[in-house]
Amino acid sequence: MGMAHGLRNANALRDRVAEIDPFSHESTTAAVQRLTALVEAQARVIRDYEAALTRSKEIFERASAAARLGMWECDLTTETLQWSDGTYDMFDIPRDMPLVRNQTLTCYPAESLEKLEAIRSRAIAQRKDFNLDAEIVTPKGKHRWIRITAVVDCAGHHPIRLFGFKQDITEEKAKWDRLRYLAEFDELTGLANRRRFEGKLWDFCEAPAAARTDGALLLIDLDGFKDVNDSLGHAAGDACLQQAARRLTEACLDAIVVARIGGDEFAVLFGPGGAQRIATVAAQIVQAMNRPVTHNGRQFKIGASVGIAWACGCTPMELFQRADAALYAAKSHGRNTFRWFDPRRMQALADA
Repeated sequence: MGMAHGLRNANALRDRVAEIDPFSHESTTAAVQRLTALVEAQARVIRDYEAALTRSKEIFERASAAARLGMWECDLTTETLQWSDGTYDMFDIPRDMPLVRNQTLTCYPAESLEKLEAIRSRAIAQRKDFNLDAEIVTPKGKHRWIRITAVVDCAGHHPIRLFGFKQDITEEKAKWDRLRYLAEFDELTGLANRRRFEGKLWDFCEAPAAARTDGALLLIDLDGFKDVNDSLGHAAGDACLQQAARRLTEACLDAIVVARIGGDEFAVLFGPGGAQRIATVAAQIVQAMNRPVTHNGRQFKIGASVGIAWACGCTPMELFQRADAALYAAKSHGRNTFRWFDPRRMQALADA
């Protein structure tokens, strides 16, 4: 509003100056005084206009800072840059520093830089605008994620500059990464959750037969966990689950997925490797879970029962049911042991 009003005033004064006729009967002194008054008025309008422009810039910079937003422009002939204050601050670069694009590119890690250059080159060649989320590391060592919006400006068909906005989206990305993590991982143990496990199991069972030959599913149930949870409290139970998860991960380093699928139940999916390898891992799991667990200066013991089923020719549901039947067999044989799936036992359970 202030800038538009100033322009209207300037135009009106210009018209009034044009109306002065130096050949009229008006005295020279009166004409000079009138012209001087008009020039002073014009000067006031210019000052008001400049003040409004400065105020508008201040408002823009404050709004940009609140939105973590900055403007940028790149001359494609010289590769020189023009940045607003918000962009300087985003990159932790002093606002009075002259900018050359090659210098600012050092803020981009290799993967982000490669992606940026590929998208930028394609946009210039095709004369199309682009958007990109990229990682930067500022000269102060701060890791940030920025959203780049770019417009390709052309003279005829020749690209001459890029301009647009950069926005700091570090907090936004962290929130989305956290949500994605919670959608696929168990917050207490850091293992894959049931949803992620089922996705991996489905992908594995749908793979070509050669890719899943000798693959196996292990289901693990902690023995004695309920007693620990009931007698020592949930904090001890959580510590128990966390230590069990670490031991399970250490024993299954080459597994496709290690997951907590509920309560004190875990699952491990292995690719091809042979019966001896799987039996060795199962024995290591049982042995590892038998080591004492320490919490708040107290030690207590748990154990683990393990059920194993081969993945050959199974649907995800069939494979899970077979491993579960084997787990039931391990528990029936005194716990703290492992058992392979036995089709005869499955049939006996179906007939019961």
